[in-house]
Amino acid sequence: MRKFPKIKGIDHVHVYVTDLEEAKAWYSEYLGFQPVDKFESWNKGDGPLTMADDSGQVHIALFKSKKKPSSAIAFGSSGENFIAWLAFFESKSLSIKLKNHGLSWSMYFNDPYGNNHEITTYDFDYVKRYKD
Repeated sequence: MRKFPKIKGIDHVHVYVTDLEEAKAWYSEYLGFQPVDKFESWNKGDGPLTMADDSGQVHIALFKSKKKPSSAIAFGSSGENFIAWLAFFESKSLSIKLKNHGLSWSMYFNDPYGNNHEITTYDFDYVKRYKD
């Protein structure tokens, strides 16, 4: 088997939007992402607006574009936070699709630009108590 150098993790995901300011507000209001000051200089010309979750571990790079939506981004969650996300999205009237995968639970939703997103938890039994 061939050995490969180690990958540390996913650094960021490109998300294509038609309006950066509107997208910045949506990702802040619905997912709690905030602009990353250190990367503010990139948000000029064709560069992205880089945003991160409150832990600073999950980064998205918003690009103004007329491109079709990106692939789905699947965010991880504990079972407890998964239930909290469900309640939060319901309070915002955000349309979600909940799926029991047998080993995990996922909720699927779209941003206003048609980008697909998912929140997944492997705390299957925890969520099952609330959803079945």
